[in-house]
Amino acid sequence: MTMKRTDIDVDPARCPLCGAPNECARTVPCGSAAGKPCWCVTERFPAELIARVPASARGRACICARCAAGGHAGD
Repeated sequence: MTMKRTDIDVDPARCPLCGAPNECARTVPCGSAAGKPCWCVTERFPAELIARVPASARGRACICARCAAGGHAGD
């Protein structure tokens, strides 16, 4: 059986577009960012960028800041 990207477990600490750490506050150990909002809460993500996130990762893994700024995605 061939595994597709959508069949692989999603790592919530990694960007679903480039695989780099996404620095999501929800994935850091308790205490280090406890009570702090994630960097992404003040960001706006274009619909085109969100559409590139695999369906299996939507709502499960955050896009990293570099991809959000257009510096990684599509390299």
